[in-house]
Amino acid sequence: QGNMAFAGKYEFEGDENYDDFVKKIGLPSDKIEMGRNCKIVTEVVQNGNDFTWTQHFPGGRTTTNTFTIGKEADMETMGGKKFKATVKMEDGKIVADFPNYHHTAEICGGKLVEISTSSGVVYKRTSKRIA
Repeated sequence: QGNMAFAGKYEFEGDENYDDFVKKIGLPSDKIEMGRNCKIVTEVVQNGNDFTWTQHFPGGRTTTNTFTIGKEADMETMGGKKFKATVKMEDGKIVADFPNYHHTAEICGGKLVEISTSSGVVYKRTSKRIA
């Protein structure tokens, strides 16, 4: 499991606890509906500790976060809020504290597994590698 393990393109496969989680973080209901079972394609470009993490939504909207492990970066939440965070790498997982949730991402059995936790509510999203 080298450090370049994240590079690739991943398509949404399934999630757990979506509704509880997005309500907990205060996502507006129109965004909640838009994001439910959304076939998001996540594209990760990795160059050493530098990452470009892009989410392609159906209909052409994209969100891109560019960051370097261990350095503060300007980021955007799933609700579109801008904030600053320092992304860390812990045991092969990418770890970031978003304004109202803790987020980890790892490659597990060739899949991208993302876990977000807010006040005890755990949201898990799994995406399969497509490129």
